[in-house]
Amino acid sequence: MPQLFNYGSCCIDHVYQVPHFVAPGETLSASAYEIFPGGKGLNQSIAAAKAGARVSHIGAIGEDGQHLKTLLASQSVETSHLAMEPSASGHAIIQINDAGENAIVIFGGTNLGEHQTLLEQGLEQGSSEDWLLIQNETSCNQQAIELAKSHGMQVAFNMAPMNERALSLPLSEIDLFIVNETEGAALTGESDAERILDAVASTYPNAQVALTLGDQGAWYQSRSARSFAPAARATVLDTTGAGDTFTGFFLAGLLAMDAPVDALHRACLAAAISVERAGAATSIPSLHEVLERAAANAE
Repeated sequence: MPQLFNYGSCCIDHVYQVPHFVAPGETLSASAYEIFPGGKGLNQSIAAAKAGARVSHIGAIGEDGQHLKTLLASQSVETSHLAMEPSASGHAIIQINDAGENAIVIFGGTNLGEHQTLLEQGLEQGSSEDWLLIQNETSCNQQAIELAKSHGMQVAFNMAPMNERALSLPLSEIDLFIVNETEGAALTGESDAERILDAVASTYPNAQVALTLGDQGAWYQSRSARSFAPAARATVLDTTGAGDTFTGFFLAGLLAMDAPVDALHRACLAAAISVERAGAATSIPSLHEVLERAAANAE
């Protein structure tokens, strides 16, 4: 069975409910505070596993993050290459406003350690049937890409959070870009969705791209096809983790050899369900829930 190897971050999310995002110099009272497991890597591993994929998580946590490893294992994610290091785990300070939008400050912690040996061990069994997923909250993405390619694996890159480090990687080696409009604009210099897709096709002709548009939906493009999936209707509570849910479900669909357009629609629906719930990892639906919602929407 093909496997998803996810070299990704694990974080502890501190979530504050606020009437609006705090402004410079402002002291703002939060109406609620909760702690959740998070990190783009952890969220994506859980989402892919819930969508039916076989997932191995590669990364590092601190001694304050044992519960993150326990959570991953409880969701059938392989954690033998999730190391514990003697420093603080990554964490995030997340503001959620009354519209359900989020603003996030991230501290990398153990996610930014030296992981070369961990990657060598974690990817040792990778093959041409497998995918490596990376995102930009970890420190050794170039080494991860090189190791994955040495095993014949395909590489998916969720380019969040976007910065110069992401753009400096060997992007010609990427098989699937996963970007939102802001990240797509930084990658291509274009702002319109279809122009972003055109630019990716021109610059990286062998790459696929999934371009998410929030409450509008998402595009998928390969060398031979371009498809759009509208967003499913949702009552928004908290958008944190919606993109990670999309990524996990979409890659799980590709691993299962589903038609990409079917994987795209399912990923959009999973993301819509996730925004109706609080938290990031805790908001990710099961495949059964997604299929039930799809059936209900079809009636």
